[in-house]
Amino acid sequence: MVVLLLERVPSSLRGELSRWMIEPRAGVFVGKLSAMVRERLWRKALEGARGGAGALIYTAACEQGFLVETFGDSAREVVDIEGMLLVRIRSDPGPHELDEGHDTATC
Repeated sequence: MVVLLLERVPSSLRGELSRWMIEPRAGVFVGKLSAMVRERLWRKALEGARGGAGALIYTAACEQGFLVETFGDSAREVVDIEGMLLVRIRSDPGPHELDEGHDTATC
């Protein structure tokens, strides 16, 4: 199972992703994809986000049973605390705290 969450991205990107996954809510995509298709769609999301943000959640052989990858500026961040993935909500991120990069939480 793959869940892709997108914020503030162009509608053209959402339309392209909806060819492969269903979009039950705006910016929320769900599907059962091979690892190769998942990686290609994730790259497409990274390239087409235009300043937006996103999170990719997918099944993996680890303690929680899933992994999370993120990109862009979001009020939420995934943190790994002793092997457990948790979500931290930033109260007021300052410019030095914003992460424009690409993060991957690991098992």
